[in-house]
Amino acid sequence: MLTLEEKEFLDKNGYVALGQLLSNDEVEALNKRINELLNVEGENAGAELIESKYIRHPKEDGADRLADLVNKGQVFDILYTHPKVLAGIKAVLGINFKLSSLNYRAAKPRKGLQKLHVDWKNSVVNGTYKVCNTIWLLDDFTPDNGATRIVPGTHKTSKLPEEAMEDPMQPHPDQILIQAPAGSVFIFNSHVWHGGTTNLTDKDRRSIHSYFCAKDQPQQIDQKKYITEETRKRIGLKGERVLDTL
Repeated sequence: MLTLEEKEFLDKNGYVALGQLLSNDEVEALNKRINELLNVEGENAGAELIESKYIRHPKEDGADRLADLVNKGQVFDILYTHPKVLAGIKAVLGINFKLSSLNYRAAKPRKGLQKLHVDWKNSVVNGTYKVCNTIWLLDDFTPDNGATRIVPGTHKTSKLPEEAMEDPMQPHPDQILIQAPAGSVFIFNSHVWHGGTTNLTDKDRRSIHSYFCAKDQPQQIDQKKYITEETRKRIGLKGERVLDTL
């Protein structure tokens, strides 16, 4: 499902654009369901993250969060089962991987800045990667609305941002911004230095992350603990293999 050029770009730079995998109607349906969940869950939105000991910052100032989207509507199924996305995850993690979490993040106006970081305690583990992320754009990502920044190639270094930079909150001279229309999807090796930027607009900048890990790693959200019978029936064996709930 990935071209040779896409695989080579992903390997070299630590990220790759997969294009617009969602139609305008699908983006609209996702945003509608998210609004419903935010209204229903209120102050408890993202509570599943708080219960997880594997998420460093479960509640983030300046961003709305939702978690465990696997069990919150069929509309979210495509976000962790799309064949092109799974091919990209396989290119980074190999054949033995599973979904770690499926969460929503929206950078609030004038907020959303994150320090450059990795989603693992070091860049590589015995020459292999352990985590890989997918970001689904629910709004256009622009230079002004808190787009994710990535420092290409840093997944191949043994240094963390705080070891190489005086202040990881500041821009890196080599960083790029993910810029693309709503419905686009990017894969990034989660060992690459990355982080959110400040949303300078007056509207939320919305996205969903389908975050994957190697089979030998703990999930951010324990899929076996949370999976419902409704979800099991809906996604079938193929979906359950991705969730590692069989």
